[in-house]
Amino acid sequence: MTGAIDARLAELGIALPEAPSPAANYVPFVVTGNLVFISGQVPFLDGRLSHVGKLGDAYSVEDGRECARIVAINILAQLRAACGGDLDRVARCVKLGGFVNSTPGFTDQPKVINGASDLIVEVFGERGRHARFAVGAPALPFDAAVEIDAVFEIA
Repeated sequence: MTGAIDARLAELGIALPEAPSPAANYVPFVVTGNLVFISGQVPFLDGRLSHVGKLGDAYSVEDGRECARIVAINILAQLRAACGGDLDRVARCVKLGGFVNSTPGFTDQPKVINGASDLIVEVFGERGRHARFAVGAPALPFDAAVEIDAVFEIA
């Protein structure tokens, strides 16, 4: 039986991938009490990084938004795994933390991370509205353009 969130993802044309495996010595998520902490995700798409390089150099703000949307899809894949496959357990998105691999003069990190924030709200509606930070970084693992972590409340 398909849940409401799965139906919403289908409406949006989004098929969640299998949750990506960790790239180092950490777990992809931790459930403690009614909170799920999702480790930083990068833009894996079809098993490879889709955006490698810096915003303000290799990529535009629009490219960055698309990258952040891909990262949000990976966050949702991890969240689905943390919820035992049932995304209807999500009570709300509490917080997203966004890191943007960017040149020194690039200052549109919030616009880039909106790609993830907008998707979370599209999927969960009001339950998707969240606190957030969006900062520039001189480098990210694998030279990924964006990395985002997340905290969700579950029932």
